[in-house]
Amino acid sequence: MKLCKFSEPGYQNLVDTLVNPIEYGFVPQDEMVRKILNDVKEKGDEELLRLTHQFDRHTLPLEKIRVTSDEIKAAYKEISQEELDALGEAAKRIRLFHERQKQDPWTYEEGGIVLGQMVRPLEIAGIYVPGGKASYPSSVLMNAIPAKVAGVERIVMCSPFPEGQTRPHVLVAADLAGVTEIYKIGGAQAVAAMAFGTDTIPRVDKIVGPGNIFVALAKRLVFGIVDIDMIAGPSEILIVADHSAKPSYVAADLLSQAEHDEDAVPILVTPDEALAEDVKKELEKQVKVLSKKVLLKFL
Repeated sequence: MKLCKFSEPGYQNLVDTLVNPIEYGFVPQDEMVRKILNDVKEKGDEELLRLTHQFDRHTLPLEKIRVTSDEIKAAYKEISQEELDALGEAAKRIRLFHERQKQDPWTYEEGGIVLGQMVRPLEIAGIYVPGGKASYPSSVLMNAIPAKVAGVERIVMCSPFPEGQTRPHVLVAADLAGVTEIYKIGGAQAVAAMAFGTDTIPRVDKIVGPGNIFVALAKRLVFGIVDIDMIAGPSEILIVADHSAKPSYVAADLLSQAEHDEDAVPILVTPDEALAEDVKKELEKQVKVLSKKVLLKFL
């Protein structure tokens, strides 16, 4: 963790770089993502398989690109009952929350003219679930369940299977959430497939879900061709705290986002230098017990 004082030279440049990462530091990724999008649009499934081999180190036959019902059944056997119960409870609570958000269509007549608002679900929703470096069943539940509650009949999910490794918790979460089809494709190429469609993966109406810088850039570039939820990634967190804050809590919150991605930006802003030093010590202590140390990088 780097401590930077407001009075230090170069402070403003550092802040600008941190808060505008796509504008300042991701030109190479932008060019690569544009090429991936164009290649998938032009070559379809053939390019998806080539990119999967290149980035996920996985030779995937076309007939195995979609997760089968047998693979989902096998996933249930790979997780514990406690984990299954936790996923089920989370799904129930998320569903209960989003059911309260549902809107009904309404109309009224005035002067012989019928006015109103139609509320209808999308036909096909696309969900991106990161999985290149960790497993995120929570992303499945929080993106698929709202679509299901809204009445979307076809929910398409794309997630990488690096080196062919299965993600049993992700597959079980998808089944519990009502995902209708799952494809073993990740990265910008998955966004391209859902935005443009291929012979195997359908073109969707909207793409939701977080991802790394490549996924975020891809979603930004296809917006307008397809709807998106937001640019969710790389992860960011800004904590403003004074001397009354508990260093261990601040450190834990910073790590909660820092562990997602090497490009994550966790920032603490404080007028208290002692707090900054204490948080730095807490970070060094807490990072030792995290399983994903490899992802952590502090400025």
